[in-house]
Amino acid sequence: MRSAVIVFPGSNCDRDLAVAIRDVTGREPAMVWHRETELPADIGLIALPGGFSYGDYLRSGAMAARSPIMRAIADAAGRGVPVLGICNGFQVLTEAGLLPGALMRNAGLSFVCRDVSLTVETSQSIFTNRYSAGEGIRIPVAHHDGNYQADAATLDRLEGEGRVAFRYAEEVNGSARSIAGVINETGNVLGMMPHPERLMETAQGGTDGRRLFEGLLEAVA
Repeated sequence: MRSAVIVFPGSNCDRDLAVAIRDVTGREPAMVWHRETELPADIGLIALPGGFSYGDYLRSGAMAARSPIMRAIADAAGRGVPVLGICNGFQVLTEAGLLPGALMRNAGLSFVCRDVSLTVETSQSIFTNRYSAGEGIRIPVAHHDGNYQADAATLDRLEGEGRVAFRYAEEVNGSARSIAGVINETGNVLGMMPHPERLMETAQGGTDGRRLFEGLLEAVA
């Protein structure tokens, strides 16, 4: 499977994400600079990493969402290519309109950086098929603008269509209905604030994040 990690000015988790993908797929992902207009041929996975694209000016992810590469990403997503956005990547995907809702300033107005408890809300997606619905897992977070918000109708639709992937099992940032990650209508785009790439090996303190990448590889291989 060919994969690509998109790099914006201010990305700081791009190499961590690339290592996670390489360890699971056995192949180095292409590191694609945001100014590019095309993705590698036969792409099988696109990943948008965490960080502070453009220094989080205006709104987190707002400027990155207008980068030239985003048109190619939107086209690929429309063809069914899996797209994974983590932390700032989630913010970029919402600002680009590939996922509903918005990521606002944390309710406590403080940067949150720690392991948090999550509940897996669905196992019926290419991103969560290695988990069980209702399972509790632990994944690190590191964000200042992770407070997911959407109007009530959108939240009801996400819930009713099984598109909430992960939910916080504790208070973290004030997110509506404790949502930590959502999936698009066609099931091939996931945005999540927690960092699964930071919990891949026992040396990191656990492997709860690894199953996301293993299940994704299995689903698209």
